[in-house]
Amino acid sequence: MKTERRYDIDWLRVIAIVLLLIYHIAIVFQPWAMLIAFIRSDETSIALWQPMTMLNVWRIPILFYVSGMGVYFALRKRNNIELLKERARRILVPFLFGFVALTPLHMYVFQDYYNTPLSYYPHMGHLWFLGNIFMYVLVGLPIFYGIKKGLFSKLISFLTRLFNNPLGLLSVNVFFVAEVLLFQPKPFAMYAQTWHGFAIGLLAFFFGFIFMNTGKVFWNTVKQWKWFFLGLAAILYTVRYVIYAAEGPLYLTAIESNSWIFSIFGFCYQYLNKPSKTLSYLSKAAYPVYIIHMMVLYLAAKLILPLHLPALMAFTLITFITFIGCYLLYEFVIRRIPVLRLLFGLNWKVKAKEGNSKKVIINKV
Repeated sequence: MKTERRYDIDWLRVIAIVLLLIYHIAIVFQPWAMLIAFIRSDETSIALWQPMTMLNVWRIPILFYVSGMGVYFALRKRNNIELLKERARRILVPFLFGFVALTPLHMYVFQDYYNTPLSYYPHMGHLWFLGNIFMYVLVGLPIFYGIKKGLFSKLISFLTRLFNNPLGLLSVNVFFVAEVLLFQPKPFAMYAQTWHGFAIGLLAFFFGFIFMNTGKVFWNTVKQWKWFFLGLAAILYTVRYVIYAAEGPLYLTAIESNSWIFSIFGFCYQYLNKPSKTLSYLSKAAYPVYIIHMMVLYLAAKLILPLHLPALMAFTLITFITFIGCYLLYEFVIRRIPVLRLLFGLNWKVKAKEGNSKKVIINKV
């Protein structure tokens, strides 16, 4: 079965990964950076972190939502076995390759910067996200099969009616609030390799898939009520930042997180659901860039930080070098070498008519 491409979802993925890179660069300028194995600048900046306190409660969950939506599109023309094979190629292979070959590289840079003995340290690092997604696909296969075969048609009908209004959509927060009350993450944004990160990712992934199964109901609701969700998110963030110094009650933060996400979905659906050559390129580059960005970031930090520039100037230069470096590696190395295309989750070969707007294609994550 064919389906038109949802360009707004492609834009969401690109935007989320761009923000992820900026977020990681900002960590370099925080006094606690070394605690999570980031190179730390001697010139720290609280001001750089202030906008990140808004971003960090939704930057990862929205990627999991989009990943669940991607599974819906993939299943439109695949059965479960085909889905598993496709996700293994696109997610498991890059994850395993990154685990043994890429994350050790940025740790080499870290060790060299601090003049510690170089050692081979294979680890998940920032690629924990890929490992989680593949596990969600494995766990969700029976549910995907049941929904595709109509076994949960009454439940889907009920949810379709429920999500037809903003209060019904906000009801999904019951699950997200229960999750944070169960796992008590401190802070809320501690996603990497934690039970909180696994659980909130699973919920977002599952609901992303469910939202797509309600047809246009979910999308019409977030589009119609986008300003309501944005206002709610802004109020909850203000309370969290002003009263609780950016780490408020977990149940309020969970609701704030989804409010930001629903508003972003609504604005993107209204304004970004249209094709462009820029999007066509960026949507293919985003995934490999996510995989390599930490190595490039550490190299940029190693180059710029010894200059002892003011924090904002150093942040700007590291950001510029990181984005340019990732672009050069993707454009002139990864996308041009077939074996690297495979290892970074791309198709083995560039399609002859790749980007042809007349072809009907599907969203992939």
